[in-house]
Formats: sequence, C-alpha cells, structure tokens
Amino acid sequence: MIVRQAFFEGTVHSGKEDRFRTYVAEKLMPMWLAFPGVKEVRVLYNFERDDGAPSYPMVLSTVYESREALGAALQSPVRYESREMTKGLMEMFEGHIHHHVFDLALS
Repeated sequence: MIVRQAFFEGTVHSGKEDRFRTYVAEKLMPMWLAFPGVKEVRVLYNFERDDGAPSYPMVLSTVYESREALGAALQSPVRYESREMTKGLMEMFEGHIHHHVFDLALS
C-alpha cells in the first residue's frame, strides 16, 4: 500500500478554524474521495504538539494500492479540480503544503 500525505505547515488564520474545517468537509473531501483508485482518505487536525515542533494544523492522508494507482490519481482531472478548489482554503491559511509518499508496511 502507498500512502501520500499532504502536510499543511503553518497556521490557520485566527478565528477561521471552523470555516477552514467546514471548507475541507464540504468542498474538498468529496473531491479527494473521488480520486480514482483511492482506498482511504483521512484528514487529521492538530490539537497538540511538542514544544518547538513545527505547526501542522492539518494533514491529508490518502491510501492507494500501488504506485501506479497513485500515479493515475495524480493525473486525473479531479486532482486538478481539487488543486483549484484548494486555493479557497489557502485564503484561510498562512504557510505552505508539502507532500510525502510512504510505503505502508502491513503487519
């Protein structure tokens, strides 16, 4: 299994936290769930971190069967639509997004 995570590094604008979460749930989650081949979509919201650790108010985690399935999802039209929709989310967020791809070791 392949896991692709998007780390939102920075801060949600003060007072926009609920609006941020609503935007994710109503506008972005349906798109992320429509990625071809996606097996699982999880959105994690931070509520605590170690002193001195970077701020990641949100992490998006998606799971795919293989690297090929991930590649197909990243080439799909819905991915480009979701990137466009993410611009609205970024109006409530100060920072940047970076992606990491992991090989999920199953026990």
